[in-house]
Amino acid sequence: MSDDLTGVWDGTYIQPGTGMVTFTATLVETGGVLSGSISEPCSNPRCPVRMHNAFITGRHAGSIVSFVKRYQPAGFGFDTVAYEGVLNAEATEIDGRWQLPRHSGSFLMIRAPRSAQAVTIGTQADEPTR
Repeated sequence: MSDDLTGVWDGTYIQPGTGMVTFTATLVETGGVLSGSISEPCSNPRCPVRMHNAFITGRHAGSIVSFVKRYQPAGFGFDTVAYEGVLNAEATEIDGRWQLPRHSGSFLMIRAPRSAQAVTIGTQADEPTR
C-alpha cells in the first residue's frame, strides 16, 4: 500500500463524557498536503442536527499526520479540532490524539478496503450539487 493517504478512512475518537464516536473521512493528499471531509453522528443529545460534516486541512510528512477539522456549519459546541497522529508502516492506520483548548482524547483511523472506497466515492459523485 502506498504512503499516499488519499482514500476513505473509518475512524473513532474518544470524547470525555460521551465515549466512542465513529466517523468516516475522505482524504486527498497532494505533495504532503491533506484536504478532505469528515462526517460523523452528533454525540450531543441536544444537538439540532443528526450528522455533522467537517472539512479538514493538514500535512503528512513521514509517519506524522496532522490536520485541523472545521465543522460546517460551526456552532452547537463544535468548531475547530486539531489532530496529530502516527501512520503505521503499512499506511493503513493513523493512531493519535485530538486537541481542543480544554479537552483532548485519542483517535484511530483505519483505511477502508479499496472496494469500499470505490462505492463511497461513486456515491458521492452521484449526489446532486447544491
